[in-house]
Amino acid sequence: MGARNATGREKLPGTATARKKTLPKRLSAKKISPSAAKSVHKPDRDQPYHHGDLHEALLQAAKRVAERDGFNGLTLRAVAREAGVSHAAPAHHFGDVTGLLSELAAIGFQQFSAALGAATCAAASTEAAELGRANAYVAFACDNPCMFQLMFRAERLDHSRPVLQEASKAAFTNLASIVGARRHEEIALDHLTLPQAADVARIWSLVHGFAMLYLDGRLQYILDAAPGITEEMLLAAMLKSH
Repeated sequence: MGARNATGREKLPGTATARKKTLPKRLSAKKISPSAAKSVHKPDRDQPYHHGDLHEALLQAAKRVAERDGFNGLTLRAVAREAGVSHAAPAHHFGDVTGLLSELAAIGFQQFSAALGAATCAAASTEAAELGRANAYVAFACDNPCMFQLMFRAERLDHSRPVLQEASKAAFTNLASIVGARRHEEIALDHLTLPQAADVARIWSLVHGFAMLYLDGRLQYILDAAPGITEEMLLAAMLKSH
């Protein structure tokens, strides 16, 4: 799955000890269509911004500030300074910090959905697709810890914004399809039965919880007590037990 640590265990791409690793080849950013995952290239500050690309440049500047200084250090002035534009520019495009973070989170959800979709396309069976999505979920979290945390920080976001609503719903639909495939039935997200709702909550809790334990380094306690067991083997066994 990835590089081995000092104990010889394989690490999923982007763990706390190897976050500079990229996603598995099948989930490489090259596999993600530009329409699904917006470009994350750094703007060239030496070049003047042209009409139409300042919005994107500000989003990427915000991403860099958050990754470097944390969300507490992310202000409209800091973003403007990072992008090399006037202090008024971010407010003109996003209104306030909440608006800026909400659009940035929407990009995260778009990239997240693309990663899950790529894993599904590469799978040869329903079981492989389920495990592929779960692995892609964890890999995205580990490769993009700052973005992942933002996506699930409801108090920092404005979920009434259409772009965030659409992106987060698409990601949830992709995740819920795991349950639909397992149950051999269509899942209508606006009208779940109790068994469907329970299955969606269970799978989401399992995979999201696994990702958080992974990010926090807590999973290593379990792996240290289970010689020869890799993270991928553990996640696969957890999915099979449900």
